Parts: sequence; C-alpha cells; structure tokens
Amino acid sequence: MFTSATIDRELEASVVFKFESFQKVGAFKARGATNAVLSLTEDAASRGVIAHSSGNHGAAVAYAATIRGIECTVFMPTGAPRIKIDAVEGYGARIVLVDRPVLAESTHAAAAESGATFIHPYENVDVMAGQGTAAMELLDDHPDLDFLICPVGGGGLISGSIVAASELAPHLVVIGAEPERVDDAYRSLRTGIHQPAVLPADSIADGLLTVLGEKAFDILRASHTEIVTVSEAQIVDAALFHLQRMKTLVEPSGAAPLAALRRLGSVVAGANVGVIVSGGNTDLDWLPE
Repeated sequence: MFTSATIDRELEASVVFKFESFQKVGAFKARGATNAVLSLTEDAASRGVIAHSSGNHGAAVAYAATIRGIECTVFMPTGAPRIKIDAVEGYGARIVLVDRPVLAESTHAAAAESGATFIHPYENVDVMAGQGTAAMELLDDHPDLDFLICPVGGGGLISGSIVAASELAPHLVVIGAEPERVDDAYRSLRTGIHQPAVLPADSIADGLLTVLGEKAFDILRASHTEIVTVSEAQIVDAALFHLQRMKTLVEPSGAAPLAALRRLGSVVAGANVGVIVSGGNTDLDWLPE
C-alpha cells in the first residue's frame, strides 16, 4: 500500500492505494483463481482446468494450476496484449486464440469435450470470495476508510469487496470505476436491469471489456453501488501519474480507479479513501507519443 502527497493535496483527501500489481501474476486475479483451483476435489482437479481470459485471469488460473500440479488450458482473444499471452504461457498453460465474440462459447465447448473444470473469471463464488481478500487486507490496515474505489469489468473484485466491507466496515461506500466506452455496469445500475455487453468492446482498459456478471449485478444492485465512468484520456492520465509520480507501472484497467477518484473531486474532500489498483501487466501500447 502506498500514498501520494500530490493526490492528497489535489483532492483534499487522505488516499491509500493498494497495488495489486505487486501480487502474484501481477494482478488481483491470483486471489480468486487460487481459491477456486485449490478448492476443487481431487477427482475434478485430475481432469485439469480451463478458462477464458484477456490475460490476467488466464495467468492466475495457470499459476494456480502449477500449485495444484494439474493441466491448464486458457482461451484468449486474438489481439490480446503480447505481455499477457507470454505470462500465461510462462505458467505452463496451453493457449488457444479465438475471436472475442466466440471466446466463451469456444471455452465451454472445449470444457465439455475434455472434462476439465471451467474456472469462470467472475461468475464463480470461490473466485469472488478470493478477490474480496484484497479489500479485506486493505480494511485490516485502514478500518477508517470512508470510500473504496474498485475497477469494474466482470465484477468479481468489486462484488467481493462489497461483501468484505459489509462485514468489516458497514459504513464504507464502495464505488466502481468503468470506461465510458464499455459502460454496461453503469447502465445496468441506472436502469435496474442487467444490460448486455457493449459490442464491439473497445477500450485501452482491456481488462475491463467484460460484461458485468449476473451474480455481481445482484450484489451491486442490492448495495446501491455507484459506478463512475471515465474517458480513455482520463485513464491514460491516471496511468501516467502512477508511472511518473508514484514510480509504479500500472495497466490502464488498474488506473481507471484513480481516474474515477479524480472525477469524484469534491465528493471525497476530507475523506479517507482506499483505491484498489488491480494490476500492472501492460505492453505500454497505450502510451501517447
């Protein structure tokens, strides 16, 4: 966890950043995947695991599979960042590249054929519980937080964080950060109806292109969670701030919460704010010239 005097002055708040970029596989995804894979029965584990992912979840499942000593296959979208493909391969998984629109369908078909256990990136209660340990650790050290900002893609991290906060800090307001270009979570909570994925999904925050999961939607709706949307330029500015001022490499998805926090502005003045920076796996293609 790190702080920034510059951000504190800018927002007139006390902000603490939890950098999951220093987590195993470089992202919070290691938490949920490890919990899910280590919870499998011996019989299920013997048939291996399979996942689909734009990168971080795939690397996390592959990492967890090495701990369990089982086989792992990861379906990834064509065009996924090379650094994330290399990371998944580095943990010994077999990679299958397919077009994003058929990613889930292809993975389910392969799981049915092979008998491998499908580890969903967010519609899995063991994954969601594992992701919530990031907020749990943050609140263990900073129980006086007033706000917690999390990125929103499929919703595993923010829904796990909401559940953790409901037990440890019921007063805490959890806010989601989502790219304007893929705003299905924002629209879902505004309308009260689970919205479909934005297609074609297009944002430099490649880890947040996933549609909000149904389980996460139920949790976010029940807790009246607010979603703040941010532009591509705001995400880049936040990522550059982390890199240049905090000396930490953060992927655009992980920078979205800082971008959202800046949009909140005076709302957080005088408050204690926690920010979960979800990961740091990036090839830097988003850097402006």
